[in-house]
Amino acid sequence: MRKTIEEFGPLLVFFVLNARGAQWLSLPETQSLFVATGGFMVALGVALASTYLRGERPNNMTLASAGFVFVFGSITLFLQDETFIKIKPTLVYVLFAGILTFGLVRGRSYLQVLMGDMLPLSTQGWMILTRRWTSFFIFLAVLNEAVWRTQTTDLWVSFKVFGILPLTIGFMLLQMPLLRKHLPEDFGQDTNQDTPKDG
Repeated sequence: MRKTIEEFGPLLVFFVLNARGAQWLSLPETQSLFVATGGFMVALGVALASTYLRGERPNNMTLASAGFVFVFGSITLFLQDETFIKIKPTLVYVLFAGILTFGLVRGRSYLQVLMGDMLPLSTQGWMILTRRWTSFFIFLAVLNEAVWRTQTTDLWVSFKVFGILPLTIGFMLLQMPLLRKHLPEDFGQDTNQDTPKDG
């Protein structure tokens, strides 16, 4: 529960402050996204600190995304320009897609480097999964650009908070046939074999 709050709490803070932050602070509605951006940065900093204080280290993707939030959030607040916080997700997705593509060009799956201990796929499986994640990150980058450039700020915030996660979960579920095909047949059976039988 605590980990879930650390991961999704800052996004909820972002959403709530965009909706009500300016009103609570008696500021013009035009300041809503700036209030939300500042609150998002503070909440994200608290979440990261909580993770470290618990003796854990956030994964590299989380740290990279947080770095973009702090940099582009600061620029957004300093210049009072919403564009920078809106293009942040695009740049994060492009960065991830670029890193995975670089690995593919070298004949390696950087997803396997990150997750190989948790998911013992075959080499072919990792390469296919990496190509699919690369395409998905590019899709999210294009989608984010389309939403923020054509829709209202409030709709973009809702998309960022409540749209990306369902899309990602849906994409992951679509990979289940691939995982079943390329996982070892005995994956997940060791614990069952160690369970004592009654009688």
